[in-house]
Amino acid sequence: MATKAVTDVSFKEDVIDSDKPVLVDFWAEWCGPCKMIGPALEEISEELADKVTIAKINIDENPEAPGQYGVRGIPTMILFKNGEAAATKVGAAPKSALKGWIESVL
Repeated sequence: MATKAVTDVSFKEDVIDSDKPVLVDFWAEWCGPCKMIGPALEEISEELADKVTIAKINIDENPEAPGQYGVRGIPTMILFKNGEAAATKVGAAPKSALKGWIESVL
């Protein structure tokens, strides 16, 4: 399952009301580190498809959700469980580190 594009409009339905954990990647087109972790998140979304949904939200096009969750720098990843922000990771990291962090929170 590929990563899912989320917007301010769909955020509640896609993330908060989801029946499984959702990792939201807050990113922007101009962000180099965001582009670096993109392929790793795509691979992780395939590998952990039964455990977590990986969603991406463009902060330039969707300013409400980042503001609501205090996103100050990107990339910022927030893992939501049962509609609540359970863990936050700021900055790029290798795929192995990202996957290990996600699994440790799940």
